[in-house]
Amino acid sequence: MKKILLVTGGAGFVGSNLIEYLVKKTKFKIISLDDYSSGSKKNHVINNRVLYLRGHTKDIGKKLYKYKSKISTIFHFGEFSRIYQSFGQMNKCLQSNTIGSNAVINFCLKNNIKLIYSATSASLGNNGKDKNLSPYAFTKSKNIEFLENLKKWFNFKYNVIFFYNVYGPKQISHGKMATVIGIFQDHYLKGKALPVVKPGNQTRRFTHIQDTIKVCYKAWKSNNNYHYSISNKKSYSILEVAKMFKSTIKFFPKRKGERFASALTTMSLSNKVYKNFGKRDLRKYIEDFLKKNQKKPKLSIKR
Repeated sequence: MKKILLVTGGAGFVGSNLIEYLVKKTKFKIISLDDYSSGSKKNHVINNRVLYLRGHTKDIGKKLYKYKSKISTIFHFGEFSRIYQSFGQMNKCLQSNTIGSNAVINFCLKNNIKLIYSATSASLGNNGKDKNLSPYAFTKSKNIEFLENLKKWFNFKYNVIFFYNVYGPKQISHGKMATVIGIFQDHYLKGKALPVVKPGNQTRRFTHIQDTIKVCYKAWKSNNNYHYSISNKKSYSILEVAKMFKSTIKFFPKRKGERFASALTTMSLSNKVYKNFGKRDLRKYIEDFLKKNQKKPKLSIKR
């Protein structure tokens, strides 16, 4: 009987939170495959049912060879996951999202393993036009197209989950792979101005990590090939979020690949997307953060 779950990117933000949840909710053994390019040993879940392997997804066949007959599902969350950064690190993005992901998909096909793939609203917004906004969005949209064809050709079992600007514990707070909320929290604690990319009125559906991983678990428990999305019903502009921190704000020039809104459209999908909405509100999260790290408010905006 197959009693192993594999999480690629298991030492990263989403992957480590998922492993923590799976340890509590299942009796399965869990393996993480991570190259630690953005993941961290600090995120490891200490449990005798969890095994951490260092390696790139393109080498999954070698790294997981002795476990291949025992793996029931792969949660593939170990991809390059930043829009603007994919322009400057395009080769790294392609190595991860194209070569690495194809290796994971083929590993699933050969060994009859179900795949749960983390997609992004960045790849299918603006009536499908956003899929060509960046190397990141392009690779992600092509992977979804490939999966849909595999379902037709080979009756391949998979789920796709569209993430929306995930935030919460273990998020990356500094460096090129940091999240918006992680950056704002880090700058607030260091007394630095919060960076906002112009124009600032671009909106996002910020979604808490706990709401996100619950839908990942829901997809795993299902016996279907559905596409799911998990977002918050309420959208906030980047400037609106920055102002919630009651701190100094500094504007930066508009960047390549910047989206105006994080809206998912299904026009290019053959599968219906089953929408899920998170219960946790970003404003409350920030209020709790400010109470815990109280400072005197000094809201100002530098243009």
